[in-house]
Amino acid sequence: MQMATTGKNTGKTGLTYADAGVDIDAGNTLVERIKPAAKRTNRSGVMAGLGGFGAMFDLKGAGFKDPILVAATDGVGTKLRIAIDTGNVDGVGIDLVAMCVNDLVCQGAEPLFFLDYFATGKLELDQATRIINGIAKGCELSGCALIGGETAEMPGMYPEGDFDLAGFSVGAMERGGELPAGVQEGDVLVGVMSNGVHSNGYSLVRAIVERSGLGWDDDCPWDEGTLGEALLAPTTLYVKGCVAALRDTGGVHAFAHITGGGLTENVPRALPSGLGVNIELNAWPLPPVFAWLAQQGGLDAAEMLKTFNCGMGMVAVCKRDRAQAVGDTFEAAGHTVAVIGEVVAGEGVRYTGKLL
Repeated sequence: MQMATTGKNTGKTGLTYADAGVDIDAGNTLVERIKPAAKRTNRSGVMAGLGGFGAMFDLKGAGFKDPILVAATDGVGTKLRIAIDTGNVDGVGIDLVAMCVNDLVCQGAEPLFFLDYFATGKLELDQATRIINGIAKGCELSGCALIGGETAEMPGMYPEGDFDLAGFSVGAMERGGELPAGVQEGDVLVGVMSNGVHSNGYSLVRAIVERSGLGWDDDCPWDEGTLGEALLAPTTLYVKGCVAALRDTGGVHAFAHITGGGLTENVPRALPSGLGVNIELNAWPLPPVFAWLAQQGGLDAAEMLKTFNCGMGMVAVCKRDRAQAVGDTFEAAGHTVAVIGEVVAGEGVRYTGKLL
């Protein structure tokens, strides 16, 4: 039987997905490239590697008996703009992990696994490999398994060379271990130093740099290397220090991750109603990056303290008689600490001393 034709031969060849700008083979190659890095993040509880439709995790295998799950999601924000413009993309994956797992520990949870979402207009294999290797490094440093993710190649959605990142992390604690818990007047604030701006306030940072007249490749005014390199220092990972302090000292009542909103807005999130804090600004040295930002942007202390971490990336609220032990635990994990204040009656943050 002769089949009827339903259209005319236009002479045009058929399109492929690659013709439309999506290279499935490149995506598969990326997965193979990053498998060794993901394997290095393996921990107890991981049940499968990358490549499936989903990822499984065994809570009993991780040692939990009556677990409560805690989840967090975040991105890197406009810090990515500097990474894209300079081509220095190796550290933003660490930023992505840190912004999620540093939040999880503030709930009292141990981060268990992480998934990433990487979106771009055109998949550049070398760039994507560097980014995701950074994500794996962040997971490795925080004892968190990279068990899955999504690479989305979306032509027409992003300008050439641009990309975006999002991260998702899940942690767990035994029932009854959630934070904050037991915060009371007289508790001590142990501040854990940051290594720079971390991942918040970069819209203001970029505006200040533009005002200064400097470019990303110019010499950094306060350190060696270029300005772009200095401002791309990856966010400090506090997970191992926080988990050890919580587990070993018996004195931690709360943690506050100092992100957007600075000390002014984040420390009160760890306090119950009716309590506030006194913070002594002279208790730690202001890192030079913040002094430069303040000077170039004409920022006063109040604006600095509600925008940037100002040198304190994590604050532990702890029993007064355990403050030394908590500080020693963070120092053993490689951090620099300072007692920066105490919990008092009333609400909000009251500052003494001078930041600038």
